Amino acid sequence: MEDIIIGVVALAAVFFFFLYQKPKTKRYKLPPGPSGLPVIGNLHQLESVNPQRFFAGWAKKYGPILSYKIGKRTMVVISSAELAKELLKTQDVNFADRPPHRGQEVISYGRRDMGMCHFTPYYREIRKMGMNHIFSPTRVATFKHVREEEARRMMDKINKASEISEAVDLSELMLTFTNSVVCRQAFGKKYNEDGEEMKRFIKILYGTQSVLGKIFFSDFFPFTRFLDDWTGQTAYMMECFERQDIYLQEIVDETLNPNKVQPETESMIDLLMEIYRNQPFTSEFTIDNVKAVVMDIVVAGTDTAAAALVWGMTYLMRYPQVMKKAQEEVRDYARENGLTFLSEDDVKNIPYFRALVKETLRIEPVIPLLLPRNCIKDTNIAGYDIPAGTTVNVNAWAVSRDKKEWGPYPDEFRPERFLEMNIDFKGTDYEFLPFGSGRRMCPGMRLGVAMLEVPYANLLLKFNFRLPDGMKPEELNMDVMPGLAMHKAQHLELVPEKVK
Repeated sequence: MEDIIIGVVALAAVFFFFLYQKPKTKRYKLPPGPSGLPVIGNLHQLESVNPQRFFAGWAKKYGPILSYKIGKRTMVVISSAELAKELLKTQDVNFADRPPHRGQEVISYGRRDMGMCHFTPYYREIRKMGMNHIFSPTRVATFKHVREEEARRMMDKINKASEISEAVDLSELMLTFTNSVVCRQAFGKKYNEDGEEMKRFIKILYGTQSVLGKIFFSDFFPFTRFLDDWTGQTAYMMECFERQDIYLQEIVDETLNPNKVQPETESMIDLLMEIYRNQPFTSEFTIDNVKAVVMDIVVAGTDTAAAALVWGMTYLMRYPQVMKKAQEEVRDYARENGLTFLSEDDVKNIPYFRALVKETLRIEPVIPLLLPRNCIKDTNIAGYDIPAGTTVNVNAWAVSRDKKEWGPYPDEFRPERFLEMNIDFKGTDYEFLPFGSGRRMCPGMRLGVAMLEVPYANLLLKFNFRLPDGMKPEELNMDVMPGLAMHKAQHLELVPEKVK
């Protein structure tokens, strides 16, 4: 079916290409890359499975900056720390925009959010608000008790499974954890994990995430929006958006209700509604703006921590010596301090574990190609022309495995490297970019790390793990699931054993 669709796209695009083609007025010296076909470019050569590894393979052949075509769009991929710095620091302002994407446009209420918003005065205002209020250290600390309570609940579930030697689906448990935390932080709502409201929320969330990561023909081939309609892409997008919008409007209406029960801690939507009432920006901040920013918080908050922890535990199963060292450290710390649960404050005092968190984010960055940038005006990188309108991705996965930056064994899972070198994920070390850098760096970095650390540390404190059914570590599937954030394609199931 996919081949048929591609064939139809090609034929339609050929027709319209020759019908509307204008003579080029300028020739560019583009970065090297594979030869493509007329009109469709390199579409037929791309792989949807493990794109970060696929583009890393191309980088070995064509170099740390390469280009390819999809339809009329020029795409560039950067795979070195040096060029990432050029893009994200030296020329950051010229690459601070987002490329066109029909699904992101609709889901984000016309790009009124922080993540997908075009680089406009509004973006600069909303990002500043996010950094200073929604994701500030004070605000993140306000919800510390929520993250710790939900982590305790997760540990209780695993403990029950350990009593009967039953495997737990760690992927599912982490998604439940992040969903529960996000609902309490964003909306001040505590859902029954198995209740209908939580099931509804998860269905909406999965739909929104899938549309954000979906490829639309009309984004690459002019005049082919009818193909989005014909294949059902448009109908699916609108269905997901309507479910999301109805849900978020209900939350807004609850927040506006003067008789509503106030949550224990001011939620993020409460703060956004206060901004809506005060109108502090030069441009109007509407209810749709509120819903767009909430959508950002929900999608980013549920995806990143869940995916990162599952990848970390996967690598720990493959590297038992690292698992043992991390478990010994957290258990020694807990024993010395008379603890049965590690809080966010405790985690700050456990150096090998903190190195383990960094190594987890290095070995499998959750958004391995970072979010794409759009070139605002013609420029030059590494001696090659980058025309205005070019889409640029930084392959953070390839950068974090570059031997030039990480030594001869970058594919090894070795937290010690972060005890030997002073490198952090705050956007100034360009060989390590799990949250990006520059004007489009993830504003929720602090919150994402906080949601990862506590469940991660307490898994190591409370349990030993083995793979089910005699499975060997080398048999673990390491493929990623397509999407903006790349979860492990196969859920991670482990058999827990409680530590006495």
